[in-house]
Amino acid sequence: MSNLKFLVLEGDGIGPEITKASIEVLKAALDKFNLKVDLLYEDIGFVSLKKYKTTFRSEVLKVAEQCDGIILGTCSHNDYPAVNEGGLNPSGVIRKYFDLYANVRPAKNRLGKSTRFPMGIDCLVMRENTEGFYSDRNMYLGVGELMPTKDVAISIRNITRKGSTRIAEVGFQYAQERRKKLVAIHKANVLRYSDGLFLECVREVSKKYPDVEYKEQIVDSMSALLIRDPSVFDVILATNLFGDNLSDAASEIAGGLGLAESINASDKYCIAQAQHGSAPDIAGKNIANPVSMIGSVAMLLDWLGKKNNNNDLKKISQMIEDAIDKTITNTETRTPDIGGKLSTTEFTKKLIENL
Repeated sequence: MSNLKFLVLEGDGIGPEITKASIEVLKAALDKFNLKVDLLYEDIGFVSLKKYKTTFRSEVLKVAEQCDGIILGTCSHNDYPAVNEGGLNPSGVIRKYFDLYANVRPAKNRLGKSTRFPMGIDCLVMRENTEGFYSDRNMYLGVGELMPTKDVAISIRNITRKGSTRIAEVGFQYAQERRKKLVAIHKANVLRYSDGLFLECVREVSKKYPDVEYKEQIVDSMSALLIRDPSVFDVILATNLFGDNLSDAASEIAGGLGLAESINASDKYCIAQAQHGSAPDIAGKNIANPVSMIGSVAMLLDWLGKKNNNNDLKKISQMIEDAIDKTITNTETRTPDIGGKLSTTEFTKKLIENL
């Protein structure tokens, strides 16, 4: 096969450090299969703002179109200036442009079973990614928030039949590959129209997957149940905001956001993006845990392998995941956030040795 081509967007805070680590692992893993990757780099975030007076240039999207996928580092978008002053959220812009409607966020024990959660966790949050309350991506033009007066702020939540149906389809497909259980999260007892439409679509899709056990759960009770016994859940299907919240909770149960990998995907395009934030307080100290970013790159390879029917890419993805497990299971080869002493670069070197 020809070389893979990825666009690398390092981002802010610890983004450059964990992105570098993930690329080192990627190259080492590909090398074992005599494969190569071509990397293109573009500035985003504060570096881009300083150079171009915007945190994200439209030209970056054109470069991305030429690539097989994107490796997106962390972004300090909460600290960016207003949109009219150049403060665009790169993640939101990319998700909207490529219609990356599926945010796939697995959460599983990698550090051994916790004393707080001895039953363990191995679930996957399938989060709708393009609508709901997320005002930077839920409108064709403009944003989904407004202030008619200085004392009134309004947020618009849009739920569509198309958006709900397609995320349900992907959710059930993942459930078939896993333990064949899916729970749809909602607040239809209050949000009767919007979550009512979401559930209507999910129920219809569920009829096509009779082998998957289907349940529904109100979001607030789901939060309690996830803490009580996370082991009972497999695929958790949710709208944008609910999925965002529950996936962070699931990742914390599994060992912390430093281990939380994720991809954002459509039917045709995919990006690897760490689930956590930019952690500016530890940026440049070489102590950041790169597992979330490395695992996200592994997920990107798996997605490409399935899309292109390429078994080598799927094997490489699994090899990276296995190396992550082997490295962090050893208490002597962990980063400080999970009780170890290794620096980012030392940890990356150990992980590569375990490939």
